[in-house]
Amino acid sequence: RCSRILNAAGEPRIFRPRDRDEMVKKVIEPMACDGLRTICVAFRDFPSSPEPDWDNENDILSDLTCICVVGIEDPVRPEVPEAIRKCQRAGITVRMVTGDNINTARAIAIKCGIIHPGEDFLCLEGKEFNRRIRNEKGEIEQERIDKIWPKLRVLARSSPTDKHTLVKGIIDSTQVEQRQVVAVTGDGTNDGPALKKADVGFAMGIAGTDVAKEASDIILTDDNFSSIVKAVMWGRNVYDSISKFLQFQLTVNIVAVIVAFTGACITQDSPLKAVQMLWVNLIMDTFASLALATEPPTEALLLRKPYGRNKPLISRTMMKNILGHAVYQLTLIFTLLFVGEKMFKIDSGRNAPLHSPPSEHYTIIFNTFVMMQLFNEINARKIHGERNVFDGIFRNPIFCTIVLGTFAIQIVIVQFGGKPFSCSPLQLDQWMWCVFIGLGELVWGQVIATIPTSRLKFLKEAGRLTEKEEVPEEELNEDVEEIDHAERELRRGQILWFRGLNRIQTQIRVVKAFRSSLYEGLEKPESRTSIHNFMTHPEFRIEDSQPHIPLIDDTDLEEDPALKKNSSPPSSLNKNNSAIDSGINLTTDTSKSATSSSPGSPIHSLETSL
Repeated sequence: RCSRILNAAGEPRIFRPRDRDEMVKKVIEPMACDGLRTICVAFRDFPSSPEPDWDNENDILSDLTCICVVGIEDPVRPEVPEAIRKCQRAGITVRMVTGDNINTARAIAIKCGIIHPGEDFLCLEGKEFNRRIRNEKGEIEQERIDKIWPKLRVLARSSPTDKHTLVKGIIDSTQVEQRQVVAVTGDGTNDGPALKKADVGFAMGIAGTDVAKEASDIILTDDNFSSIVKAVMWGRNVYDSISKFLQFQLTVNIVAVIVAFTGACITQDSPLKAVQMLWVNLIMDTFASLALATEPPTEALLLRKPYGRNKPLISRTMMKNILGHAVYQLTLIFTLLFVGEKMFKIDSGRNAPLHSPPSEHYTIIFNTFVMMQLFNEINARKIHGERNVFDGIFRNPIFCTIVLGTFAIQIVIVQFGGKPFSCSPLQLDQWMWCVFIGLGELVWGQVIATIPTSRLKFLKEAGRLTEKEEVPEEELNEDVEEIDHAERELRRGQILWFRGLNRIQTQIRVVKAFRSSLYEGLEKPESRTSIHNFMTHPEFRIEDSQPHIPLIDDTDLEEDPALKKNSSPPSSLNKNNSAIDSGINLTTDTSKSATSSSPGSPIHSLETSL
């Protein structure tokens, strides 16, 4: 755009193409390689008269005099490199898509840690990216995208379309076994399609536009990349909290159901009474969910790879823990049930009369069962086979409070519950045995962690997500009518069309009623004004394949034989009409009069009164 440039003394001199190339090589490119955004400052003098055409941008921005080229740095926030390093350690690949110069983008990517010297990666400009992914006809091919995106780290001089194309290409890729989960950040209106297409869209809360915020799933209120790491950490923590609770609850369910059912079948009376089961259920549902779901997220969550989209909620390791602890608890409960009275030298509670007082035998079984659940709750804090189940336990005061509170309430129930809880007070040595058996859960948990999950081939995963594409069409319920978006819009259009038609017909009837009253006694109302001539035409009526329900009550209209002779049905109908497509025909009604109304009809009395 410049034809002259100021020298060191501030005097303009000719700016030749050779000078321009030298400026690019010696000034612009070195600045860009340092991560600076280059801006040229130039001016031009215009005469006061005649005033130039300011709307003609090409003429205005020509023959300029260059003052200088400045390099502006957008400094990388100090916490961003560490945040990107955490993402990469967590199995998340970070890619930069920008409109900057390729050299500027590469320099910023190196500062952020997105790329490292010596690595096998790609940095492309938008033009080169489009050239590689399109065929001779200019069409995008998924196979070409699959060759680029695994190594692509920086896409410079890109358009919003390129961003959307890259997101769609990664999501639709079949190069890797698992479908990729893509998150996109954006702040501009043009980023809307990419934010919408991505699995997770991050919009900027400060610099972001309303369009970007509407299209996104999460809004970063501080516009900081490190907040994405927090979102990842919290998301994984929520997932793990659900899995922890399921692992604990399923273990309690399996043991409680088997003990209650088997005990009732063999001994004619369940070892766990109804009120005791209610207390166990309270421990299992309310308290355990609060204790296990309030674990704060830790940096350790970012040390493992992300879960897949269709990963089962209950993994094989969790299934191993559930079955292993269930076997331990069932073995000890049934041992206490059938030989417990000999071990503790007390009276047996198996053959006790119906209304006999609570026995120490069954109280020990109930107390031991609750103690095992309390210590197994500590085991349930780890779901990936970790050995140290006490790691970080004191960082969760809610968990500690619930475990200690449950233990205290259990002491009160056993010692003072009496007949309502079917409990008999226990001696100190009996309490020590119950706690000792409960502590055995922690030791047994270490034994289970020693067994490699890969050796247990019989274990199955549970809770796998079934994607829509994997469900055969013949297995779908044929009775359920599926309406796609286009058909829904078509039906909505038909409804609006019917409403408009109904409104027009009502207006026509009102006009007819007034005409009938106004020209009553005249010979030829057809000879009046054009609007009256229009009204003499046969009215429209809707005929459906269903039983006919007229939109207008036709009982107040008379037949006009003259109209039968002069009118005929239309020769053809518009096949593109939405009403015709749905099986509804529009025909002219030649059997009803358009010129008169019955004297005894309600509308006739209305028009007379008017």
